[in-house]
Amino acid sequence: MISRRSMMVGAALGLAGCGAAVQQYTGPQVTRIQVFKGQRTMQLLHQNALLKQYNFDLGFAPVGHKVHEGDGRTPEGAYRIDRRNPNSRFHLSLGISYPNASDVAYARSKGLDPGGDIFIHGTPEAWLGTPDWTWGCIAVKNHEMDEIYAMVENDTKIFIYA
Repeated sequence: MISRRSMMVGAALGLAGCGAAVQQYTGPQVTRIQVFKGQRTMQLLHQNALLKQYNFDLGFAPVGHKVHEGDGRTPEGAYRIDRRNPNSRFHLSLGISYPNASDVAYARSKGLDPGGDIFIHGTPEAWLGTPDWTWGCIAVKNHEMDEIYAMVENDTKIFIYA
């Protein structure tokens, strides 16, 4: 017969394995993210000081501003980080506030759905080395996503340039 204490210890050990271990960051606050799509460079800044820089992959049709769901483009413009997903199927992820009111209005004027669910996220092993494989997200290496996830807070401004 299994004792109540054994069941509680087993449950606690099982829960300890759930979710990714999140790094801690104690440096300067990230006040802005700059994404340069053409250069495939993302910068994390504190005011005007560069804290970190990363290379990334984009969607399968990376040129131009995202217009509708499924177009494979990454939005361009001013957004913010609006959510965090420690259980993402792409390692970890930070949500980008696309679509904004202008994105929705433009897509609807064309009879289209603007889409959504645009993230900065990690890269599954199967996709490493494959250029521009996402559906419009910004994909970095998993160890880089660990850093980014720890450094960037919700409501951080993100500016995405062509």
